Amino acid sequence: MTTSEYATRTNDEIREAVVGWLRQHLPADWVSGIEKDDEELYQRGRAELDERAFLKAIGEAGWAMPEWEVEYSGAGLSPEQAAVVEEVKDDYRVPRSFNILGFGLAAPTLRQWATEEQKRFFLSGMAQGDWWCQLFSEPGNGSDIAGLAMRAERDGDEWIVNGQKVWTSGAHMSKWGMLIARTNPDQPKHKGISYFILDMEAPGVEIRPLVQITGDAEFNEVFLSDVRIPDAWRIGPEGEGWAVAQTTLLNERVALSGAFGGAAARRRRRASSGASATSADGKRREVGAGMTSGGTVIDALIREAKADGRWESDPVLRDRIIDLYITGKVSAWNIQRAAAQRKAGQPGPEGSIAKLFGTEFNMAAQILSADMMTGPMAWEKDDAASAMRARAFLRSRGNSIEGGTSEIQRNIIGDRVLGLPREPDAFKGMPWKDVPRN
Repeated sequence: MTTSEYATRTNDEIREAVVGWLRQHLPADWVSGIEKDDEELYQRGRAELDERAFLKAIGEAGWAMPEWEVEYSGAGLSPEQAAVVEEVKDDYRVPRSFNILGFGLAAPTLRQWATEEQKRFFLSGMAQGDWWCQLFSEPGNGSDIAGLAMRAERDGDEWIVNGQKVWTSGAHMSKWGMLIARTNPDQPKHKGISYFILDMEAPGVEIRPLVQITGDAEFNEVFLSDVRIPDAWRIGPEGEGWAVAQTTLLNERVALSGAFGGAAARRRRRASSGASATSADGKRREVGAGMTSGGTVIDALIREAKADGRWESDPVLRDRIIDLYITGKVSAWNIQRAAAQRKAGQPGPEGSIAKLFGTEFNMAAQILSADMMTGPMAWEKDDAASAMRARAFLRSRGNSIEGGTSEIQRNIIGDRVLGLPREPDAFKGMPWKDVPRN
């Protein structure tokens, strides 16, 4: 790997280099507004910024993912040096690509399974703002991912892919998709699957949004009709895509639990409290309230209860808040454990524990938040803060489904942590084409 020109520099020199780069590439009013603490000036500069172009530029410079290797559009810095970069970016309110499916799922999968040429191409694009999505679930095979029916047939140096995927978060604003398809139906369902990278803008790819209870359309149906994928974009051995997909799924549970590490974790915590994020097309979008580490939501409810007197006057409410405060702390420790396991190597069932516990905590926290809106705190017309709380409550219902349902997480914990027997499978080892399906 190429040695970074910054690897031997002091933290102060790195800080100076990043500040200098930002002063050159952010609008002058943006920089002046930050340095003079002038919000109006900053907002004027923000209106001038082409975020998509900026995300590409900061990625090319190596500052988007400073710990990544230079070959992958990183800066090759140590964790301590990278922390300096992230502090400066936070100080200057630098736009970030909230690309958790890319950085949290695709990147570790590529690092483990991709060729060096594939890593250089796809990881560099990711660092420069390319958005990613995951095309695993299908109609009738949401939890039983290995039962997928999408077919990929070899045609020389390409594969022709046909079928449908569903619940594909962010497909409408993604450049690349992680795709698994059946390449040998004569093999059992966990075999004969191959893993590909799909160009979401390729001919034959049709994306249809699915509107959810919040009124948003975060996920989609995706239809593939004679879509051609180069064999050079196949990740891992042909027919062994289930093993590659397991790397993605294990990292998904860790990432969605909140154990995303470093700057990305700060981005996720901001998004969990309703912050906006930058999509692949360079537009700002509100990100749904995901699972939190426990501090943001409960701390706000404590402040609210104390401000309106209910902390003293309503002991039942106070007890609920304190109980969730403690639960939030435990959830944060679960997240830390999952993050440590992820950093040490392949994530294990710690991700399922953190994801399940975080799901239960966040859903309970959002119920409490909604309960506290009754009476004088009820949602009034044009009340943006209350609307955000109502949306967070509705969005939290999805935590128990996305990234593997809570029932699936319990099965994993029972199997891999408690050592309980697996559910019987009458069709184990049978060729996929012979397994009965609806």
